[in-house]
This record gives sequence, structure tokens and C-alpha cells, in this order.
Amino acid sequence: MLNISRLSLSPPHSWASYNLLQPLWDHLLHHHMSLVSSPFFPVILAFSSYIFFSFPFAVLDLLGERLPLFHKYKIQPEKRPTLGMMAKSFMTCLYNHVFFVLPAVIIGMFILPTPTLPQDAPTLYQVFTEGLAVLLLFDTQYFIWHFLHHKNPQLYRWVHAVHHEYKAPFSWSTEQLSIPELMTVGFWSNLDPILLKCHPLSTWCITVLSIGMSVEDHIGYDLPWTLNHLVPFGLLGGAPAHDMHHQKPSSNYAPFFSHWDRIFGTAVGLKKNNV
Repeated sequence: MLNISRLSLSPPHSWASYNLLQPLWDHLLHHHMSLVSSPFFPVILAFSSYIFFSFPFAVLDLLGERLPLFHKYKIQPEKRPTLGMMAKSFMTCLYNHVFFVLPAVIIGMFILPTPTLPQDAPTLYQVFTEGLAVLLLFDTQYFIWHFLHHKNPQLYRWVHAVHHEYKAPFSWSTEQLSIPELMTVGFWSNLDPILLKCHPLSTWCITVLSIGMSVEDHIGYDLPWTLNHLVPFGLLGGAPAHDMHHQKPSSNYAPFFSHWDRIFGTAVGLKKNNV
């Protein structure tokens, strides 16, 4: 999410001064500097994460009833995405990245200051707290944005309706977005770690995690080992909440957590739909 420039590398720190992530960070700085210092690295990381997390669930959808161990958890079992639907969603995402995201990165290279990489790695506690802060901030921003776009017919029609083409979401549909929605989400994703002064490694970790959580929201399976079941007290909505949002768009506006929907009375529990 950050554009980062090269820096002059000094000799490695004393081993006694390392925290747990320092060896990894030193390895990145000394052996992969050209990659992680590229302004295109965050885009590559985000897009490859989308493919990595989406592909296994696409296989599940295509195999369907031939994998009963997984298919029994399908939320809308009779609404199975086709290969054509998957291709359309993926190509929409690819088109958006080639013709809008990459040009935006190139423009940003000329008009934005270029941060440098620190030599010290973050602690695990720092990665956790910075990541949680970014998730909570983004969750709030998107809840407000999402609510407004569902309440305003023009905003919904011209901006958000692209994402609601399918009432039964599937993994590849995670990033089936209009250009305005894509750029809004991208703006927050880049700005929030800067506002919260996150370490670049924390930013990269939260990029992968947030995309993984977004894909998990759209998989269409209420699997017992997904994050919404592993995190206690129903703090995460997960696939059940977001699937219900596609079935009942006036509910479950938050992308990750459940507290805003509970507070504002828009939380709706899962109801299986076999129609």
C-alpha cells in the first residue's frame, strides 16, 4: 500500500538485538530490495492475494456436490456460480487494475513523496495492533460509505450495483467493483496505514489479511473453521453475514466486524436459501 524507495543498507544488526521479525525484515532489505521498494509491489501483493485466496473456493464451486464434505456448508446450495460468471468477475478485476490501478500508481510516483524503509522491523505486538487499528478504521469508513450507497438510489445504481449483480456471492466476485468503488476502497487502503503511521511490514501483512477476509466474506460457504467462527463473541460477520447482505441488501453493511450493524440495528442472521 506504500510507495517505498531504496535506502543505503548498513551492516546487519547484532543478533542479540533482533526481535522475532528482524531476520525476516533484514532478509527482505538485503535480498529483495528491488521488489519491496517498487511502487508496484503493493499492487502485486494485493492482486496475487486475491487470486491465492479465491482459487480454492472456485474449485469447490465447480466441483459442487462431488465434494459433499464442503458442499454441505454451501449457504445457497442451488445457486452455483458458473465458469462464465467467475471469468466475468475476474476479468472485471483485471481490467480495473490494468486501466485504473496501475495508471494511478504511475501518476502517484510523480506527485507523492516517497517514504523510505526503516531498518528496524516491527514487533509482533506492533503488527497486531497496527493491523487491528487499520481494520477497525476501514470497517467504519466502509460501513458509512456502504450504508449511504444503499440508501441513495442514484449512488447505488451508478457506483455499487456492479457488486450486487449476484445474489449468491462467490470468491471471484469479491473484487467485482465499479471504478468509483474500487478507487474509494483503494484510497482508504493506502491512506489509513499512513494516517496510523504503520510500519511497512505491518501494512503488507494487513493487505494480505484484509483481502483474505474480504474473499472469505464472499465465498458463499459457512465453514466451521473460518475466522468468523474462530474469533469469539460473534465479533466478525464473515460469509454468513455478507451472504445475507446480498440476499437482503438493507442489512449487514460492515465488511468485517459486526459491532456497527448491531449498534444501528442492521444486523441480520443467516437464513439458508434453497431457492
